[in-house]
Amino acid sequence: MKPSLTAKARSYRVQVLERAFGILDALAKNGAELGVVELADRLGLHKSTVHRLLTVLECNRYVEKSPSSGKYRLGWKLIELGMHAASRLELRELARPQLERLVEETGETGHLGILQEGEVISVANVESRRTLRMPSTVGRRAPAHCTSQGKVMLAYLPCGTEHKFVRSHRLKAYTRNTITRVSRLQRELEMIRERGYAVDDEEFEEGLKCIGAPVRDHSGRVIAAISIAGPTSRLSEERMGHLVHSVMGAAARLSTALGYHPGRGGSTQGST
Repeated sequence: MKPSLTAKARSYRVQVLERAFGILDALAKNGAELGVVELADRLGLHKSTVHRLLTVLECNRYVEKSPSSGKYRLGWKLIELGMHAASRLELRELARPQLERLVEETGETGHLGILQEGEVISVANVESRRTLRMPSTVGRRAPAHCTSQGKVMLAYLPCGTEHKFVRSHRLKAYTRNTITRVSRLQRELEMIRERGYAVDDEEFEEGLKCIGAPVRDHSGRVIAAISIAGPTSRLSEERMGHLVHSVMGAAARLSTALGYHPGRGGSTQGST
């Protein structure tokens, strides 16, 4: 029985990927520039196949061609990806002790999230030891416009990006407290920038209240947010001052650990 066309196409795509990765591995192991013929010999491929793959990799900046030798070396795109991966791992590792301290200070579950394509993605959390607590799963996605982490990260987007997001995303109502009007959300973001933190007061889930603050990298850019989440009965107005202080303190300490120093080129608005 012959394999279907779909299966053949799928097999071909996998083969192409394996060959492309083989080229990258060969360039990495060699530590110097390699030409089409050299790569073809090392990988046991036809020169025309290697040339086609190199053309695609070069267009996407995974490899670059030396103007003088005509040979290929690894491109800047791989460096960018490596830096992103390293910073993400560093962020989680550095955040852990701050989240643990935050949970000790407040008794509520601590969270670390990043903004991606209009959603907050949970990348780390430490749960409260209390019986009634708000559990969280790493990798969980939540809307930005009605969560404390999301709102605080939206507030520090570059002005044009912020306006584009607010006007292009549907502000879906999750509870009766969800902000669904563009003008109101813009006013909320302005207030967040003024006070330095955000509150989700039962805007995403009934009975759930959260406080979030921005985390900055060495350049002052807001790259994440730290928050606590708990039942509204515990995150009362009487405790708000203490809780806000703890959340902002945790965010500030993590920012410092990432190399941020207020006044050294850091801005009040950044991107994430």
